[in-house]
Amino acid sequence: MKFFRRNRDEAGRTPLAQATALYQAGRYAEAEAEARSVAAARSRSRGDTYAPLALGIAALAAGAQGRHADAVSTYDALLPVAGRIFGAEHPQTLKLRSDRAQALSSLAQYAESEAECAAVARIAARGTGPDMPLIATAARNGQIYALTALGRHPEAEALAREALSARRAPDRFTLVLRLGLARSLNGQNRHEEALAESERAEELHRRLPQEQRRPETGALELATATALLGLGRGTEARPLAAAAHDACLTAFGPDHRRTAEAQALLARIDSA
Repeated sequence: MKFFRRNRDEAGRTPLAQATALYQAGRYAEAEAEARSVAAARSRSRGDTYAPLALGIAALAAGAQGRHADAVSTYDALLPVAGRIFGAEHPQTLKLRSDRAQALSSLAQYAESEAECAAVARIAARGTGPDMPLIATAARNGQIYALTALGRHPEAEALAREALSARRAPDRFTLVLRLGLARSLNGQNRHEEALAESERAEELHRRLPQEQRRPETGALELATATALLGLGRGTEARPLAAAAHDACLTAFGPDHRRTAEAQALLARIDSA
């Protein structure tokens, strides 16, 4: 959400300021409605840059409400327009591709997601400009998630460690990479190491502002609970999994992939 910088009005705001603020506050339905309103108002101009950016926010907000198929449909309609307006390898177009690829993972289309995230990361890595490293990292995170879902845990681990070694900033990107590493370690039954990574992620999580923590609601608890369950500590794991489920249900709704993941983990714990 850092890319909406241009064409500010006299007060320093962009036409997307309200939609962005609503999204960052976790008010996803309102953010989507506002973003679609902006897109509709500005779509009359064929070259307007804010209409596609507004639809990108709308797609993100739809996904955050668990409407992953709607998000992908919006990206599919949007990407040709973004490519025409910005160019195929512009940061805005690459960001939309990365966001779409990660929405595909939420629909369990992991192979397609992994391939697209890898492609975006390669393009961004050879690009220039301040946004390209962030786009590359976001795409690598999506690739790590997809690789883990595909059961390719050693590849996911190697990619997570490589990305972490190149990133020193204590921000949300580092947090999600640490959680991705923990996920890959849990997938290899290396639960002690996964728990240690979760603890490192928790330390970082506490230091981040709320707007950076909010998109990862429940993710830290799920990684920790999965590691504890793998260590035979189900009694400790269950309250964390239940807290993750409740938090995801409140933040994202019942159809979001992380809500479903928390529910599945609770079922595993209760049947162990």
